[in-house]
Amino acid sequence: MFNVCMRDCYDTCSVISQFKNGTLTVRGNPNHPITQGLLCPKGALLPKWFHSEERLKSPLIRTGGRGEGKFRRADWSEVISLIAQKLKETIKKNGSESVLVYQYAGDRGVVNYSFPLRLFHYLNASFIDYAICDRAGQEALKDVYGSAVGFNPEDLKNQKLIVYWGINAFWTNLHGFMLTKRYGLEKWVVDVVKTETAKRSDKFFQIKPNTDVLFALSIAKLIIENELYDKAFVEKNVYGFEEFKKYVSRLDLDFVSAETGISKHAIEEFAFNYAEKKGVIHIGYGFQRSLSGGEAVRAISILPALVGHKFGFIYDMKTIDKSYAEGSFLRTKPIRRIPQMELAEHIESGEIKFLYIYNSNPLASLPNQNRLRKALKESDVFVVVHDIFLTDTALHADIVLPANTFFERLDIADSYYHPYVMLNEPVTKLYGKSNREVTTLLAKALEIDNPYLYESEEQVIRKILEQNGLSWEELKEKGFVKVPERQREYKTPSGRIEFYSQRATERGLNPFPEYKPLKGKGLQLLSPTHRMTITSQYHNTYGIIDPNLYINPKDAKERGIEDGDLVEVYNSKGSIKTRAKLSEDVPSGVVLLYKAFWPKLLGWNVNFLTSDSTVEEYGKASAYHSTWVEVRKAQ
Repeated sequence: MFNVCMRDCYDTCSVISQFKNGTLTVRGNPNHPITQGLLCPKGALLPKWFHSEERLKSPLIRTGGRGEGKFRRADWSEVISLIAQKLKETIKKNGSESVLVYQYAGDRGVVNYSFPLRLFHYLNASFIDYAICDRAGQEALKDVYGSAVGFNPEDLKNQKLIVYWGINAFWTNLHGFMLTKRYGLEKWVVDVVKTETAKRSDKFFQIKPNTDVLFALSIAKLIIENELYDKAFVEKNVYGFEEFKKYVSRLDLDFVSAETGISKHAIEEFAFNYAEKKGVIHIGYGFQRSLSGGEAVRAISILPALVGHKFGFIYDMKTIDKSYAEGSFLRTKPIRRIPQMELAEHIESGEIKFLYIYNSNPLASLPNQNRLRKALKESDVFVVVHDIFLTDTALHADIVLPANTFFERLDIADSYYHPYVMLNEPVTKLYGKSNREVTTLLAKALEIDNPYLYESEEQVIRKILEQNGLSWEELKEKGFVKVPERQREYKTPSGRIEFYSQRATERGLNPFPEYKPLKGKGLQLLSPTHRMTITSQYHNTYGIIDPNLYINPKDAKERGIEDGDLVEVYNSKGSIKTRAKLSEDVPSGVVLLYKAFWPKLLGWNVNFLTSDSTVEEYGKASAYHSTWVEVRKAQ
């Protein structure tokens, strides 16, 4: 059977599965042009996840306090009837906007991700505005190019150099990393931490946090002043070049070096060699989740254009129209979107009375957990969670619905990284129901007579493929189809790459990327994902976690901390205790904790410390990497 790893992962692997004698086995699809038969360590362990004894097998109704884990088992007819009744009561008493559907990319199947939204569009409910992941970068790239869809990785075979800027690709884009190795590209890394990718690359530029804007602008300055840029390309495709040239000419490289921690020689080396090799830049998601993230992405994205690339960055590749699956045409009122980072605030205010959560575990993944948990416990909001496991979020629900896995249903998925749509076939059925199945049950219980709420997976998939000019027959035969390349234009006000961004000025920003020093009290806390998890997924399954605080030996010595000591990490948001691990890979002034482990298993996670502040000018994007903490030996 053809399957797709539906995790919120850059690579989106094509998988071949077999269910025999009650056991699932998986292997990579050797025919897929990008993933080419290789599964990452998480993918190889998918059968363990699928067969986990912890999977929910029946619906649950809460009998104790939120978070206590006291539930009674119920049958599907009882819980569906109760949910429908609560929905009707809530809408009648408080209006449709008091119902909020909260979902995210825990499962990226097009049908499984979007189909339940049809019901909530029909009910005119409130939706989440997704801003926790890559919003700042998306907005920044739209400011410059009009789109965040960048370079096709298959075209890397014609390139000499890739720059991994703020991405640990060996952990989070393994197939892309192997692709560049297969094509023989030189690999550079710009990052705050000396990651596994940095250790496996040709050059590493270790930058101080929050200074990416300065580094990128200084590179642009040197390329322009030494006339190393592609003059013909810039003249034809760039808007505002002369103004940008004047802007960067004011930069002082001594100042840049002092701020970024990168020597003048290294800045020059980067600029001259980058211009010669016309590098493509893979822009990571992590560093743009900060107060300076949007400005940084704007500055970085200018560099490929200087050397003659039309879309010379890698950031996003989702190229098919999937809107039919969501069914916004069923709505009769304007949609109200609640910023993802403001969930606690809207629960506290009493605006949200009914919360339906699927494909997500916000009580592990959202910042400022103490505030969110307190808001849920003190409110009268009715919470329904549909999940495979009894997560931290499910522990705080009134009703928990068991979900099935992507091995148990028909679906398709596209990729953040490559231009292929892949087929996912049901291998067998063990437990739970899909998001589409639950949606149809609720629609029936609500006595809604609308055919769009009862379509099958195949009907939805066929329609989406048809709308995108893709073949259902080819997909069934091969397990994947390539999205045809189309002529792409710059969707900016000028119709060109905007070094002088008119779109940014409309939001009150400087037309050019601007450096604003960020200084906090204590140590800046970074919280990347662990190699064996994807945000909160798999922490309960694989048993491979790393709860240690990584701290530079210099910072540890100043605080009287030795390797292995129990330490307290704290700020105004909260406090946690863990073991210190001294590492030169983490620079002085920075500490690192891997993100979103399950608090129910660990007792805490990094989001008990992270900030829920947002960047208003970049779509209320998350800024949780702009968190500062202090560390001391635990008493």
